[in-house]
This record gives sequence, C-alpha cells and structure tokens, in this order.
Amino acid sequence: MTIVVVPYDPKWPSLFDEVVKAELQPVLSDLAPVFHHVGSTSVPGLAAKPKIDLHAAFSDQESLLVAIERIKGLPAYTFHGDKYNDQSWTFTSGKGSYGARLYLCTSDNTVLRDRIIFRDYLRAHPERAQAYAALKLRLMGEANDDWSYYTGGKTDFVGETLQRARYS
Repeated sequence: MTIVVVPYDPKWPSLFDEVVKAELQPVLSDLAPVFHHVGSTSVPGLAAKPKIDLHAAFSDQESLLVAIERIKGLPAYTFHGDKYNDQSWTFTSGKGSYGARLYLCTSDNTVLRDRIIFRDYLRAHPERAQAYAALKLRLMGEANDDWSYYTGGKTDFVGETLQRARYS
C-alpha cells in the first residue's frame, strides 16, 4: 500500500463530526461512547495521511466488548483486532479520497491518553507540528512504501513530544 501524506485539509474536522462520528453514533449511542478526533488530521495545518483517526472510548469493559461486536457487523469497517496488545481494537474504512481508522477502547486506555496529549501539544505548539509534518514528508519520500520504516521513523519524535508535553 502506498504511503501518501497530503497537505492539511480544512474539511477533516467536519468529516470527523458530520460523517465518521455521525455514522457511528447511532450504532453505539446506548453504550455512551466519548469520541475523540486524534492523529494528524486533528491538528489544524498539519500534513497527514487522508485518514480520520478517532477513538470511541467506553466507561467499562462490557460496553467495549458489545461495541466491538457491533462494529464488526458493519460492512464498511474492516476489523484488525488488538494489533499491538494495548487494549485498543482497530477498524478501518475507506471513503473514496479519505478513510477512517477507528480505535475502540475504555476511557482509561493509555494509548488514548497519549494520543490526546500528543494532539493537544501539537495544537498548542505549531512549530512542533511543522517539524512533525517535515519529518513525515521526508519519511514518505524515503520509505519506498515500507510502512515499518515510515512508522518507526516517527517513534523518537512522538516520544520526545510526549516528554515535552508531560514536563511543560
């Protein structure tokens, strides 16, 4: 699969609210999820892969398990499981020129916490967001569609940013 990082699209927040979240809300509303727009599409001005990343967080494990089964039943979503053994179940969908990556977890999930911290730090520090964009664009050019190389190349930057956020 080709790695594509594109300039920020001001439509991404509305795609999160009006399309992705709106299509999931009726399926999950009785389970009271809290939806979080995370990832690069959630940071104004940041270049990103055209995928809307979001977490649906649930207050308890029982609700989470029901939600996983419901989303598995939606034909638009592909289930990838708990790929990293971090209690965050991943689904993807394609929507033409954009797509979605949905993570289901409980509200106390550490991955969710870190993604929110990272997102909020980049929103508050545009110079750090621009450095992240430059890194992603460089990695895209070097990776030759090697996702491990691309993702691994961001690890140190993400870790350093989380450290800055925690100690600022």
